[in-house]
Amino acid sequence: PILGYAAGNQALPFTSQQAYQLADALKGIDAAQSALLSRLAESQKPLVATLLAEDAAPSSTAEAYLKLHLLSHRLVKPHAVNLSGIFPLLPNVAWTNIGAVDLAELAELQLEARLKGKLLEVFSVDKFPKMTDYVVPAGVRIADTARVRLGAYIGEGTTVMHEGFVNFNAGTEGPGMIEGRVSAGVFVGKGSDLGGGCSTMGTLSGGGNIVISVGEGCLIGANAGIGIPLGDRNIVEAGLYITAGTKVALLDEQNALVKVVKARDLAGQPDLLFRRNSQNGAVECKTNKTAIELNEALHAHN
Repeated sequence: PILGYAAGNQALPFTSQQAYQLADALKGIDAAQSALLSRLAESQKPLVATLLAEDAAPSSTAEAYLKLHLLSHRLVKPHAVNLSGIFPLLPNVAWTNIGAVDLAELAELQLEARLKGKLLEVFSVDKFPKMTDYVVPAGVRIADTARVRLGAYIGEGTTVMHEGFVNFNAGTEGPGMIEGRVSAGVFVGKGSDLGGGCSTMGTLSGGGNIVISVGEGCLIGANAGIGIPLGDRNIVEAGLYITAGTKVALLDEQNALVKVVKARDLAGQPDLLFRRNSQNGAVECKTNKTAIELNEALHAHN
């Protein structure tokens, strides 16, 4: 009743007076939120309460930002919330040392700063700010904070080194080491290591709709890449990029050729080693299973 909320997903502007009223109403329910509302009531900035009754596609900028925050606060995991149509709702702005600046106002503010002997520093011009300007999850290391966007899910125990990058609606279960690119939509299981400069194919480029994921205990070597989901304990040799259509020579435990398959047929299978034969250039997949077990696994997967 304080905000006049009726039903559905809404972004409702509210006043400082309403913030005090909400803080008072929440005292006995959630002391932390009550204290936060009391602080917000002191602000001169516009206040907006975003209420989500259902997980529908975002219909406002406030809804879009809220869902990105839910991901980075680890309240939901990637793909757990509907982010359909988020791009048109996010304005392209300059993220600066004084906060977000409308691009139409940027030149004037830069001039004003210089006239005062100051510098207005522009960190990026983008729809997404860096995550750490809004939340730093517990138990993580991020060497270059500009390389983790708001909307990334960074699990406890994760280290993101300087060459690592994590997009929105993507992330890591943790613990893990990220020295490569975790593209939009990709989720990395616990104990996995993405080597320097490696790549995971996202779901945004090329109209792709295959959800790429990395299982637990995987290693993707430096400058390697994947366009298929990896099962647990998979290894991809450094420099080898596997796309869904890559022809792979499947070898059994005796290194005998079982058959040649497309990489997509091996998606999600555990305990695989992908490598390139240095003599003939063929992409090979080595496993500790027998030829019979391999054929059974392939048929079950299909």
